[in-house]
Amino acid sequence: MKTLDTITIGRSSVDLYGAQIGGRLEDMASFQKYIGGSPTNIAAGTARLGLKSALITRVGDEHMGRFIREELAREGVDVRGVKTDPERLTALVILGIRDETQFPLIFYRENCADMALCEDDIDESFIAETRSIIVTGTHLSHSNTEAAVLKALKLARKHGAKTALDIDYRPNLWGLAGHGDGESRFIESAAVTTKLQASLHYFDLIVGTEEEFHIAGGSINTIEALRAVRKVSNATLVCKRGAAGAAAFEGEIPDSLDQGQTGPGFPIEVFNVLGAGDGFMSGLTKGWLDGESWSVALKYANACGAFAVSRHGCTPAYPSLEELNFFLDRGVKTPALRKDAELEQIHWSTNRRKQWSEVRAFAYDHRSQLEEIPGANPENIGRFKELCLEATLAVSQGREGYGLLCDNRLGKSALHKASGQGLWIGRPVEWPGSRPLTLEPEIGPDFGGLSEWALEDVVKVLCFCHPDDSAEMQAEQEAVITRLFHACRRNRLEMLLEIIPSKVGPVDDQTNAKLISRFYDIGIYPDWWKLEPMQTREAWAATCDAITSRDAHTQGIVILGLGQSEAELASSFKLAADFPLVKGFAVGRTIHADVGRQWIAGKIDDASAVAIMAENFRRLCGIWDAARTGARAGVKS
Repeated sequence: MKTLDTITIGRSSVDLYGAQIGGRLEDMASFQKYIGGSPTNIAAGTARLGLKSALITRVGDEHMGRFIREELAREGVDVRGVKTDPERLTALVILGIRDETQFPLIFYRENCADMALCEDDIDESFIAETRSIIVTGTHLSHSNTEAAVLKALKLARKHGAKTALDIDYRPNLWGLAGHGDGESRFIESAAVTTKLQASLHYFDLIVGTEEEFHIAGGSINTIEALRAVRKVSNATLVCKRGAAGAAAFEGEIPDSLDQGQTGPGFPIEVFNVLGAGDGFMSGLTKGWLDGESWSVALKYANACGAFAVSRHGCTPAYPSLEELNFFLDRGVKTPALRKDAELEQIHWSTNRRKQWSEVRAFAYDHRSQLEEIPGANPENIGRFKELCLEATLAVSQGREGYGLLCDNRLGKSALHKASGQGLWIGRPVEWPGSRPLTLEPEIGPDFGGLSEWALEDVVKVLCFCHPDDSAEMQAEQEAVITRLFHACRRNRLEMLLEIIPSKVGPVDDQTNAKLISRFYDIGIYPDWWKLEPMQTREAWAATCDAITSRDAHTQGIVILGLGQSEAELASSFKLAADFPLVKGFAVGRTIHADVGRQWIAGKIDDASAVAIMAENFRRLCGIWDAARTGARAGVKS
């Protein structure tokens, strides 16, 4: 029984990718942080394509090592083989994009964690679980890592797994180039050729660029190099040729690369070539393990490579299976794929950091309502929100599906303490009660304040809007939301759009649906919707249809409270729970309003406030859970 499709082995690093494009690395002012290292990229890339992948590597016992482990888990990669090294640091790579082909790069890999991989890190029972092993060339460069790789390859043979090598030649990592020459892709070396050729017979598939086959074959003539590799290996050889695509050779090497098996290419704009090879290998692996012809496998590979060269970063650029299939069915519409709005929406929504099946959120992002309480001031409001967080944690107890809404202006301490607790965190940006919509000053006139937000924070914006708004009001509010939406995407933040039309005018069963459709019409695709309780099944049906017909991958809807009583919310929950798109609730005043007034007045102490709010929140969660359970039972019957 094989529970895994592939295990990759080797490098694992954190890529600090220059955010500025077109300059020297010396002039980079800010960086985006991604996972990196070819085996790590391939593990994530294949997982996105629906394969059950795992990685064998080492990371440091520090923040960067934990980042890699957490990111891999988010991507769906099995991390049982990721060992924590207590003595060494996680590898870092600092790099930038100079132009389409140049990428200044520095490897920080002196005695790094992944190069301490050894035979003891290779567990036979783990290897026995997989259909394939993929290794990369760097880990053949040192005796201890080579021993680990060879042990894994021999065990793969023993347990009937396929084996593949991505040559992944980096002269710098073989000690052939200086620290400042990390961008180098080829330096001749008879010693490296000899080392590689000693292992090539272990593989069923060998993949490389022409230059990588030059080092593997010991000749700068590609055909001669491929023939030299063929003398020591019966593997299928896949030679990547850049814009010319790739060619696969199963038997004798012909006189021309054009005589190999090929797959269709894609005429796209090259943003930068770095990361293309790992994307290519991910797509190729998908086709190879699915038993597709080499033509189909190379089509997948070329498409995944196209995504990589058209976007920023390596792993973040790789497609989901749904995205790949959409692209192959529709074809290239905009050569600069990162500027294809339809494709980018699918890319974003099918590769989110986390998918939430349910959310029960305690909302204490209220500002004006708390400021109006006699005796309230910024200091005691901030302390009260810390008590709200204590109540949230008392109920959630580390379980999935719980969250909060909290602002930064009055609730900064609670907001920061909530980070890393596994909670869904919504954070408001609107100025309370504003219409037309304006934002909190901290967001800034250029919306640059979002660059300071943690990636787990969901940008929540409340807009008081109605289908009957004047053209001027509609245009002004939509301009703010449009700008905010694009700022969220630029900063890799999810967005929640809250609309409350009942505060503006009369509503009927179509009101929310009309507003939602309008936002989609102008290109706004919120990750979340926050909607007021609706009183009829028809209203919920129209609303859900308006969302799913335009965005099949939305995270969903949470219900707001409007200060309703538990009995009123129970009725609303029972109706909404019949619709799977409704993921839960984000309710505040029903839980904390009376407690806040009493606590600020000094009538109850901290412990009592926390206990009462926790019980209120727990009871509301029970009401929602009962409604959802009843709805599911009704569907089953």
